[in-house]
Amino acid sequence: MERDTFLIEMYKALGHPIRLEIVRILKEGPLCVCDILPRLDSEQSNASQHFSVLKNAGIVKRYRKGSQMMYEVVDPLVYQLLSLSETLLKNRLDRTREALSKEG
Repeated sequence: MERDTFLIEMYKALGHPIRLEIVRILKEGPLCVCDILPRLDSEQSNASQHFSVLKNAGIVKRYRKGSQMMYEVVDPLVYQLLSLSETLLKNRLDRTREALSKEG
């Protein structure tokens, strides 16, 4: 059950467009929150909640570097998960296109 809870929380954390964008931005490496915020379509207070959700799900970690608050992805395997998800989506779209072309 604990394993299922972890998976559910991880997918819920990744299931929001802003949180997904944060993770994609962090693919560049550890970044200051001051460098991430301008790239998001979100207010700072709202973005802080998204960072918190990702942190609580164990997807990102934060630490202080001088006066800057830094964020980074805990395990780069999350990018393989996202890539696999995108492949699943592409395959689904391809099957749908194929089915529609057979109908028409």
